[in-house]
Amino acid sequence: MKQLKYSAVAIALISTLAACGGSGSDDTTPPPTDDKFEFAATEMITNLTDDVIISGYSTLAIKGEEMFLASQTLVANKTQANLLAAQEAWKAARQPWEQGESHIFGPVDSLGIDPHLDSWPLNTTDLKTVLTNNSGFSADTIKGWNDDVQGFHTMEYLLFGDGVADNQKDVADLSMSEAEYLMGLSEVFRDYTKTLDDSWLISHDGQTGKAYGELVKNPGTADNTFYASQVGVIQELVNGMIGIVDEVGNGKIADPFGTSAATADTSKVESQYSWNSLTDFSDNIIGVRNVYQGELTGASDKQGIIDFVKAGDEALALRVSSEIDDAIIKIQAIKGSNNMPFRQAIADAEGRGRIQTAVDALSKLQASLESDVVPLLNKWKV
Repeated sequence: MKQLKYSAVAIALISTLAACGGSGSDDTTPPPTDDKFEFAATEMITNLTDDVIISGYSTLAIKGEEMFLASQTLVANKTQANLLAAQEAWKAARQPWEQGESHIFGPVDSLGIDPHLDSWPLNTTDLKTVLTNNSGFSADTIKGWNDDVQGFHTMEYLLFGDGVADNQKDVADLSMSEAEYLMGLSEVFRDYTKTLDDSWLISHDGQTGKAYGELVKNPGTADNTFYASQVGVIQELVNGMIGIVDEVGNGKIADPFGTSAATADTSKVESQYSWNSLTDFSDNIIGVRNVYQGELTGASDKQGIIDFVKAGDEALALRVSSEIDDAIIKIQAIKGSNNMPFRQAIADAEGRGRIQTAVDALSKLQASLESDVVPLLNKWKV
């Protein structure tokens, strides 16, 4: 927080100078402090909406279509190469979704898309029943089933196997029923990602409501019941960052990590079948960096939350940027020199040390966002 404070020594020195006439004037009295700051937020909000959030959801919709096409190809020609291609399509769709969890608000929540796409844990018992008792697997039928037998992790299990010994599945172990269910699931997945993209671009409720992107960019208008001011928009964005940092450190990592190697629980490891967990976690925090910096990785420099923070406290802005980068590096380092998956690292002594280092980095980042960045909203001269 940008606030001028004086120590007891400094105050004593000022008093002594005043008493001695050291300055030759009355200017020794410190001026009143004003820790308020100004920042024009329209450009930042517009950029984050269009070039980070909507751009990410549009990419997700494209990857959803590619996932569906890959599953169709696999059903038509069940070869190892086509299975590998479907696995890569799954990973490609996973990236924009995980990065997008840094702004998991709006239609992804109100339309129930998050649980449809990413419920965890997977209900393997019910999944086996579904595969045994059904065939054909139309998208409309699947949409009526529980979320824990559809979405990312059901497709992951079918594509990669149980992930216990490895994440390499032989196509001979993929039954035609599993392949057909995968195709039905990927069609449902494609539909939901398209709905999510449309909700930000066309209508937030799929009916007569405005595009959610327009509501975010134009707070305070008479017909905007979601955001009364730009303060609410920035608060939503910052809270989204805090939420995913907290979830990664205190949920996705901490829950399976346990209190010791003896209490580590691999059943709680998300994306364990594909061994994609560490990529998930780092993508989550890369998503935080996207919002903070104002652009997706590799894109041209534009305004992000860092510019808002910099207007209030430049040193803090740089510190948080460094803490975000450090958290990503520490998560990626969990794999060690032998590329250890997270599900194994939680039971490995050295791996657990690297995990704790990552958790500490996430805790530090979360504290900065909560204790230092959030209070800037009260110091902003809107």
